[in-house]
Amino acid sequence: MKRSMLIFLVSFVFMSCSQAEKTFAQSSAVPDHEGWTALLEKYVEADGLVNYQGFVNQKDQLNAYTQLLSDNPPAENWTKNEQLAYWINAYNAFTVKLIVDNYPLESIKDLNPTIAIPMVSTIWNKEWFQIGGEDFSLDRIEHKILRKDFDEPRIHFAVNCASMSCPVLRAEAFEPDRIDQQLEEQARIFINDPLRNDLNPNKPRVSKIFSWFTGDFTNGQTLVEFLNRYAESKLDPNVRLRYLDYDWSLNDQTEGN
Repeated sequence: MKRSMLIFLVSFVFMSCSQAEKTFAQSSAVPDHEGWTALLEKYVEADGLVNYQGFVNQKDQLNAYTQLLSDNPPAENWTKNEQLAYWINAYNAFTVKLIVDNYPLESIKDLNPTIAIPMVSTIWNKEWFQIGGEDFSLDRIEHKILRKDFDEPRIHFAVNCASMSCPVLRAEAFEPDRIDQQLEEQARIFINDPLRNDLNPNKPRVSKIFSWFTGDFTNGQTLVEFLNRYAESKLDPNVRLRYLDYDWSLNDQTEGN
């Protein structure tokens, strides 16, 4: 009797997990990202600063887009580019929503728990929104999906953490049919941005992003070789790289002016 009950319970758990995975992976329509582009074009400045008050004023439109993402998770019938564009847009849209829902604030880190343990209890690993009926965190999108499933180092120049040292928020949605071009542009913009990387040939200092995620950039090459793919001023292959302090203050248009 006990053995039969154990087999039943194991079978039930297995079937439940399988069904959950099947539900999340079933066929679904690729959402239209035009609504996100309309908001970004209106509220992201030429210098990359964000008019969060503008987003607050159009919170209904922002929420409609994030709800569209929540209701239409990627499915097996989507192309790789459709999935990649979706997850980058989701990360950025839910980050903006996080700021808007708590605006005004000085830094996204203000939303950390009082006692924040790195990689354990921060705003990035808090599950506060849903995709396909599953609880999600920003860290899950970045580390468990984007970094894990796509082997694409340029995502680090596309996702925006609402901070001054982050790559600028692109003033349009990422689209499947143009995503390679968009990622190339983001990489070139970020690496040559003097506010985020100092490519002085004698003492270059680069973003902490290249320290935190070195392995993502050095697959079969050195970090300098990766940087030189995009750098307007090429670095000596043997130069020693130093890292800039990271500015976590909010990338707010008001704060930046």
